[in-house]
Amino acid sequence: MSYYKGNETGMPVGLLPDPYYWWLAGAMFDQMIHYWYYTGDATYNNIVIQGLMAQISDDEDFMPTNQTRTEGNDDQAFWAFAAMSAAEMNFPPPPPGQPSWLALAQAVFNEQARRWETTACGGGLRWQIFQWNKGFEYKNSISNGCFFQLAARLARYTGNQTYADWADKTWEWMEGSTLLTDQYGIYDGANMKDNCSVPVEQQWTYNVGTFLIGAANLYNYTNGSQKWRTHTERLLKGAQIFFPSQFGGNIMQEVACESLKTCNNDQPSFKAYLARWMAATTQMAPFTTNTIMPKLRASAQGAAKQCSGAPNGGTTCGRAWYTTTWDGTIGIGEQMSALSVIQSNLISKVAAPVTAKKGGTSEGDPNAGTAPSRTGDTDPALTRKVTMADRAGAGILTALVLGALLGSTWWICFGA
Repeated sequence: MSYYKGNETGMPVGLLPDPYYWWLAGAMFDQMIHYWYYTGDATYNNIVIQGLMAQISDDEDFMPTNQTRTEGNDDQAFWAFAAMSAAEMNFPPPPPGQPSWLALAQAVFNEQARRWETTACGGGLRWQIFQWNKGFEYKNSISNGCFFQLAARLARYTGNQTYADWADKTWEWMEGSTLLTDQYGIYDGANMKDNCSVPVEQQWTYNVGTFLIGAANLYNYTNGSQKWRTHTERLLKGAQIFFPSQFGGNIMQEVACESLKTCNNDQPSFKAYLARWMAATTQMAPFTTNTIMPKLRASAQGAAKQCSGAPNGGTTCGRAWYTTTWDGTIGIGEQMSALSVIQSNLISKVAAPVTAKKGGTSEGDPNAGTAPSRTGDTDPALTRKVTMADRAGAGILTALVLGALLGSTWWICFGA
């Protein structure tokens, strides 16, 4: 949290300083909600709430006027994930008069449902919201995977089948696209000018992660359907590419940029999301536990060894978890990823996310986010029932390791 200056006098609330983009602040706040969830430490809760509230608009969504000209669908979704996590974990509510956590997530869902685009590639979401932004003619896996995940989590929390139908629709689009391989690898995206026929074949941890947790939520929502069990199992196998055999097969690596040392300011954070969502998958789909936990354990041990950098009293975390000493990299993404994978090893010690019928206190608004000016589109679809025509078109640690991880979590937060 030392990277965040929004609680200091004169600094913009809810934003990270350059060179970090807007979306990463939302992801950071989600990380700190999880930190509270795992540890019960409320030190940062007020900062998190203030930051999230500062980035909603008068229309009660995550499209603040300081970001709408550059905001993409994936960017907006990461703020929605923070709100969704707050609802699922009964995080302290927003101040009186502010929209609920659930309503904020619903607003983003409704806005993105209206952006479903069918003029090219048979459907799907564009990367960008507004046509003047680079990437408007690109349909990428993270935007569609985030929409899929959000719909699946909303379905489980609310019990509303409409959200599950949209998740199904998104999955079916992915299956029919060039972005999902037969081995359940997830490619980055494709250009609309080629009708998405030629994918950009880079694979990133957060892409398979967002589909994994979405599928696991649908497995849970459908009371263990074979369909979503199969997809969850196959996505987990697809994620094996990020646990290379040369490092033992259980230590996570961002294969597209880590060994090449080409990661930008966003990409070092991606492992945080895969770790977070793998841990949550064990709660939603317990049959995955024996596969997932050895990977989270080995990766956490590797991350802890990396958190020995000279800055900040020798607690700066690096990126290469498969090496035993700090690799010299530094940044909020590295810190977030280390914290995420370390605290994810506590997943068996915390309660599963609540739902509206089982312990949830956040009350929603299914009509949130309906102002046309907030969507980038004027299509009135929203959360209507998906028709047949539409369909066509988440191991236990030993006491010794657990104690070490708890200690690591403390100094990552307080040391860096």
